[in-house]
Amino acid sequence: MRKLSAIFLSLLLSATLAWSAEPEAVDPENVLKIEVAGQASGVIEIQLLPEVAPEHVARVKRLAREGYYNDVVFHRVIEGFMAQTGDVQHGKREGYLQRYGGIGGSVYPNLKAEFSDAPFDRGVLGMARGGQDIDSANSQFFIMFDAGHFLNGQYTVFGKVIGGMDVVDAIKKGSQSQNGSVADPDYMKRVWIKADE
Repeated sequence: MRKLSAIFLSLLLSATLAWSAEPEAVDPENVLKIEVAGQASGVIEIQLLPEVAPEHVARVKRLAREGYYNDVVFHRVIEGFMAQTGDVQHGKREGYLQRYGGIGGSVYPNLKAEFSDAPFDRGVLGMARGGQDIDSANSQFFIMFDAGHFLNGQYTVFGKVIGGMDVVDAIKKGSQSQNGSVADPDYMKRVWIKADE
């Protein structure tokens, strides 16, 4: 009986330790941070998923490290759906022209799609495309306000918000009649990799 009690106590202790354990830390090399300014203000922290979309993660990290994403606006923001940004060609805040937002990319070539089983849940980041061509993603991306599972397998998932979802929710919304196009949009003041802090 003592032996059974000892085993039960050991199992109970193990279960308690498992429940109280801290979540596994995310490698700072795979954490993207975005300081948002405008109507919304604060920092969004994103866990990048190189095991899901290695080429897309590498591209986003490269553009962040080279400063391309700094001062780029959220040009298309649809209530209950997503906030889109990353047009490093036409999306810079200074001199921004609303009619051109969302049509540009970066100096680097387009990426081949890296579709996966990762679902488009709230807080998930997907790579936008330059048209119907599935291999036309470049620099633009979007953050989901809510689940949008109709996008599953259609766009590349490359990250998920792990901090600052309240900042995402506060991003200035665009006009429903203009497909989410935003006048005087919020912007990414600074974008960096946590490992570089």
